[in-house]
Amino acid sequence: MSFIWPPMLALLLLIPIGLLGYRALDRRRRRRVAAAGGLGLGPRAVSGPRRRREAIPAALFLLALGVLTVAMARPQSVVDLPREQGTVILAFDVSRSMAADDLKPTRLDAAKAATTSFVDRQPPGVVIGVVAFSGAGLAVQAPTSDPAAVKAAIARLTPETGTSLGQGILSSLDTIARAEAGTPAGYYSNRSPEPTPAPTPVPAGTHAPAVIVLVTDGENTQSPDPLDAARTAADQGVRIYTVGLGSTSGTTLNVDGFQVHTQLDEAALRQISDISGGAYFSADDADGLRSVYDNLDLRLTIEPQKIEVTSLFAGAGMLLLVFGGLCSLVVLGRLP
Repeated sequence: MSFIWPPMLALLLLIPIGLLGYRALDRRRRRRVAAAGGLGLGPRAVSGPRRRREAIPAALFLLALGVLTVAMARPQSVVDLPREQGTVILAFDVSRSMAADDLKPTRLDAAKAATTSFVDRQPPGVVIGVVAFSGAGLAVQAPTSDPAAVKAAIARLTPETGTSLGQGILSSLDTIARAEAGTPAGYYSNRSPEPTPAPTPVPAGTHAPAVIVLVTDGENTQSPDPLDAARTAADQGVRIYTVGLGSTSGTTLNVDGFQVHTQLDEAALRQISDISGGAYFSADDADGLRSVYDNLDLRLTIEPQKIEVTSLFAGAGMLLLVFGGLCSLVVLGRLP
């Protein structure tokens, strides 16, 4: 336990001084009563058991003063508070295959609608960032607790060219690192610090509050290898939830005058989620996609926090004063 105003605890020294003064006055009173009783001018001295009963109210009042003095020092206690918190990176595949209409109206539009609903349901302790990836990865919204900013970033997403799942994962990890370091997102320049060595692998789930939700049809067409990127996420303890859009039978797109067949690559997405300790979800229609977001488990984390417990001590002190007053009425027939 710690205190916000520890100097107030010095007032506790006044309590034993007050106790010594009370005992001195009580002895003087008993001597006078005994002298008056011996002359037949007053009541006889009270017995030992009765004196002990009469000391109970005084003891309660002294204890109450001690507790209230501690309350004046504003005590704090460290407790483990469970709450849903963390950083969620929504990594969207914005390749041209996401324009396929096997999810209505398109894969990307269906994903945007379901994700917007997911953003609205998150508690205040969760910050959300948005990463868009096709041939490269780009953080279009740094992690924030402002749902309006997140939804605006999602609404701006449009299909581009190519698909690099690995780049989407690595860009998401970089966004998490920036958010945890508290540094603003920016472009690399000759003033930027040199890259740090590769981190030492940590147990899976070390960054339990930080997860990546990878929304894609799973067709990787460009480097780096998404499985290597998933291993990097696992080394940093970041879980990846993969959300597969479309059907395994696929559909045909018209891309720049060419007919291109695209289909869901479930095997790749399962491997990515398995490597990182996350989970794979499949959505072959809009309703299934909404249920995916309903079942995403961000996990409750236990976080030690200091909370002020002044009110508890003040309440206990007041109760002791009340009990002391009641005991005084019962034993002495009066309030002190």
